[in-house]
Amino acid sequence: MSNPHENQVLPPKTCTIDRMITLPADIEKVIKGQKTATRRNGRYADVGEIMELQGHRYVVERVYSQSLGELTDEHARQEGFDNLEAYKQSILSMHPGMPWLPQMRVWVHEFRPVEA
Repeated sequence: MSNPHENQVLPPKTCTIDRMITLPADIEKVIKGQKTATRRNGRYADVGEIMELQGHRYVVERVYSQSLGELTDEHARQEGFDNLEAYKQSILSMHPGMPWLPQMRVWVHEFRPVEA
């Protein structure tokens, strides 16, 4: 089975990897292994790029575009939430007035710890 995201041509980054995960609660989830992906409005990293959080290093393995309507409970678990509704409510609480539109697209950044 092929991965539909493998050959996707990526646009230029809109931000830097050091801004990808900044909330203390999210940093803690990453360090504990509870968060293995982050979805952002823009593209913050390239595949192979290294993110450093409190002395821990993570390599970005995949970067691809996804619509909010494609999100599942499994995607929410990648983000460190129990289910999609919990993830959705967290995002909406951080962005008052933002609509949750199924066609809205985000950039997914999947990462894993760098082996020492």
